[in-house]
Amino acid sequence: MKRTGVILALALGLMAQGAMAKTLNVVTSFSILGDITQEVGGEHVKVTTLVGPDGDPHTFEPSAKDSALLNKADVVVVNGLGLEGWLDRLVKASGFKGQLVVASTGVSTHTLEEDGKTVTDPHAWNSAANGALYAQNILAALVKADPEDEAALNASGQRYIAELKQMDSWAKERFSAIPQAKRKVLTSHDAFGYFARAYNVEFMAPQGISSESEASAAQVASLIKQIKADGVHVWFMENQLDPRLVKQIASATGAQPGGELYPEALSAKGGVADTYQKAFRHNVDTIANSMK
Repeated sequence: MKRTGVILALALGLMAQGAMAKTLNVVTSFSILGDITQEVGGEHVKVTTLVGPDGDPHTFEPSAKDSALLNKADVVVVNGLGLEGWLDRLVKASGFKGQLVVASTGVSTHTLEEDGKTVTDPHAWNSAANGALYAQNILAALVKADPEDEAALNASGQRYIAELKQMDSWAKERFSAIPQAKRKVLTSHDAFGYFARAYNVEFMAPQGISSESEASAAQVASLIKQIKADGVHVWFMENQLDPRLVKQIASATGAQPGGELYPEALSAKGGVADTYQKAFRHNVDTIANSMK
């Protein structure tokens, strides 16, 4: 009887523990945030991403299905900094009542001139140190939404944050051996501003911060002239963008293709960049290898 009582007590304890455990329904705006949230939350989150792999978060058009997803969400994670221009109307249309998390909170931002206006660069995650800050903000939000699982969330979240900080150090070391004069590349649009500042790499691009911006003929001509003067030898396509314009510029300058980069969208599952860490490391290695 004693043994039966012990077993029953253990079973009841496990059932109570299971009842306390919670799985948060989390919606993230685009694939990179989706992966960071999954890594931080582990088994305590069910993550749905609005802009999936190879998708462009600048040009995304929400649907009624997306509105329904937000309506049922406990937590919604967004980048902020003007990336998701479609977000406010989606939140209003959905009737979302949960916790809205701006992952970029606390980032030291920078601005650029675009179409005669000063705009904030939203691509802060392309610095791994900022990626760690994103993870910290997401962790705090998940703990607030699910305090019963604080210990487990902190364990997975802090482990992941440490990995991102180590990745930042690795990237700095990776570029440190390359002469500064060689650290110049051509890409499709201005998505690498934070990467450039963190790792001392110079990027040139025909399109501005948003992939929706269009370069004028005069801007393209000026860029071609600058590329020739600076001796830029390599160009890269971006997985979420049409590469025709950057190919045209490369052809006019003699720059050679260096491969594909993943600045704001992961690859499909099973691809070379299907997690934030894999995408970041791929970008660093691909860019650094082109400068040898």
